[in-house]
Amino acid sequence: MRTATLFLPPQLSNRFAPVWRRNLLVWRKLAIASVLGNIADPLLYMLGLGYGLGSLVGDIGGMKYIEFIGTGMVCQSAMFTASFEGMYSAFSRMHVQRTWEGIINAPIALDDVVLAEWIWCASKSVLSTAAILAVVMALGYGHTWLALWILPLGFLVGLVFGAFGLVMNALAPGYDFFTYFFTLVLTPMLLFSGVYFPVDQMPAALASVANLLPLKHAIDLARPLMTGNIPPDIPLHIAVLAAYAIAAYYAALVLTRRRLLQ
Repeated sequence: MRTATLFLPPQLSNRFAPVWRRNLLVWRKLAIASVLGNIADPLLYMLGLGYGLGSLVGDIGGMKYIEFIGTGMVCQSAMFTASFEGMYSAFSRMHVQRTWEGIINAPIALDDVVLAEWIWCASKSVLSTAAILAVVMALGYGHTWLALWILPLGFLVGLVFGAFGLVMNALAPGYDFFTYFFTLVLTPMLLFSGVYFPVDQMPAALASVANLLPLKHAIDLARPLMTGNIPPDIPLHIAVLAAYAIAAYYAALVLTRRRLLQ
């Protein structure tokens, strides 16, 4: 494939839908284990830190600490679910099982396969978002219709981090490569985006960096919604998340074309 061809805009069609459905049908066989795996870690953190540290910290911004951290965990769960799917699961289908190779030998283009994987990452993020949100509500928080808007927000977060995951998938020689992304990207983002403590409590320089992180913008939308308030600067937050998602998706598409079609 010529270098110029690699950078063409996405060549898309509705043929991505059967590929997305294929992923759904495979996932349904392991749905219970998958959902439990996606929610167990954030749920344990939310309960352990929410009730443990919460008894020492008290309220933050008018929210009990377990509600504060629960909102962050909703976004964190969407981030990790999409990232894991875009890396480990997609790598298995692309490289180990060679499922992608079989699909693109049919009348389905690679661009459609990448789009289907991207949308599937976001779809799984909605499932994990809904599960964590249900737990938060079961604990007595988030009883407002505005909290339902966190579900489409989970989809948007899934698009962002699913695209990041697909970028890493296109670069990875093996599963161990993904550790770099978790250590150097996801962990700092988790710590500095306001999941566990307010960003405005950090030094000004770190707070400025945090304001550039996509997870921070997601949490800035989710936290007011959880308390029944309309978030400020909605267009700004959505624009930032959409820009990250589109840019990362295009990078993932170009890198995947280079890996599989050259």
